[in-house]
Amino acid sequence: MSTRQRGGIGARMSEPDRQTKAAARASQAAPRAGILITGTEVLTGIISDRNGPWLSERCGEVGVDAAMIQIVGDRPEDLLAGLEFMRAQGMALIITSGGLGPTADDLTAEIVGRFCGRELVLDPRLEERIAEILAPMIKRWPNIDAEAIRVSNRKQALIPHGATVLDPVGTAPGLVVTPLERDCPTVVVLPGPPRELQPMWDAARQTEPFRAAIADATTYRREIVRLFGIPESEIANTLRAAESAGLSLATLEITTCLRRGEIEIATRYEPPAQPDYDAWLAFIRERHSDTLFSQDGSTIDDQVAGLLKGRTIAVAESCTGGLMAARLTDRAGSSSYFAGGAVVYSNLAKVQLAGVDPALIDRVGAVSTEVAEALAAGAAARFDAELGIGITGIAGPGGGSEEKPVGTVCFSVYSRGGGRLTRRVRLPGGRDDVRDRSVTVTMHLLRRLLQGESDAAGDGPAAGNDPAAGADPAAGDGAPERH
Repeated sequence: MSTRQRGGIGARMSEPDRQTKAAARASQAAPRAGILITGTEVLTGIISDRNGPWLSERCGEVGVDAAMIQIVGDRPEDLLAGLEFMRAQGMALIITSGGLGPTADDLTAEIVGRFCGRELVLDPRLEERIAEILAPMIKRWPNIDAEAIRVSNRKQALIPHGATVLDPVGTAPGLVVTPLERDCPTVVVLPGPPRELQPMWDAARQTEPFRAAIADATTYRREIVRLFGIPESEIANTLRAAESAGLSLATLEITTCLRRGEIEIATRYEPPAQPDYDAWLAFIRERHSDTLFSQDGSTIDDQVAGLLKGRTIAVAESCTGGLMAARLTDRAGSSSYFAGGAVVYSNLAKVQLAGVDPALIDRVGAVSTEVAEALAAGAAARFDAELGIGITGIAGPGGGSEEKPVGTVCFSVYSRGGGRLTRRVRLPGGRDDVRDRSVTVTMHLLRRLLQGESDAAGDGPAAGNDPAAGADPAAGDGAPERH
């Protein structure tokens, strides 16, 4: 879930006033870009779009406002309709991705040429370059029909007349096509595979047509703060409170997003609005001091990795099924602190791999804070690590009871040198949500332990007074329980 707001929560205005203000903004605004992703395989979900968000970020870096991302199939009429829609919305730049291959349904260059009023012509230099790229492949496959390959790929050397060619990374070239009509946007045509598109973007930026299209580009600053243990609805209250306190938010574009159980507040603004952002950050810092864990955009993973330097950690996890170990080893260099982990799904595994006393399981049950503590201590001992993590819970959809409903998860992070944080939490959502959020809760408990916090004699703070220990922003009433 995300919310996006420009200029705070203003009073209602009449339609003429709204149009007047919109026209004033348009006359001063940075150039806008539309991103058009082509390919039936993307439209139908066979392949996930990775290019749209990546291109949107790159547009912001060059001071262009990415206004929209659209996905269309390989039908030429849909591709042309997408281009025409973006022209009608006043885009200065359109960036397309995909549809540049040698097959019959790869029609992007042809349709963009029609859109820009330019006929297709054969580029002999490009045809020769594509042939050079294909030559090693043809040699590796002696039985392949070399002539058929050349004819098929010759199609990729047909470009709109006057287009600027971007040298292929694979076999497909990129293009920057300027329109013949003045009210038509410049179109940057890029291939679909990210490994080809991304280096070609840098080449496109260096071309004269691209620079001309974004001549009025601005500079954007983007700052991110992160909170944990707070519902997203509370940020809307914070925005209203900030306006009531007299803060100027009109120059800030504020976006809130719930990600992995954390709240991310991203703010984009132009350099003259720096004092407004500073005041907004100070307001968040004062209002949410107990849940604000990142003021510089760093993630919980960044912070934990930094705090683990010079230390070692091990994991014994049940309901998360290896997700905790995967999260800790997701980044390069994690071998310096991650000693090992065990997925102790069954009670037998808890006993044999983590050294949990079977009598303890019989007495309190596998899903209990006592077993979580035994798992954490057992992981540290088994892998000779300084720190241990224990996770046990009921991810669902079955297996719950009145005493321990689905979503009940017990956590313990433990230091052999002294110190422990143990919690029992009821997490909302389906099986995947519970497992993923369990890892996030553990990361925050680990950060706190590494920063010197610890339960006194094994007892944590009272439920509801420790929002960062595991209250989930999506839960509404998801304050952590403690046993």
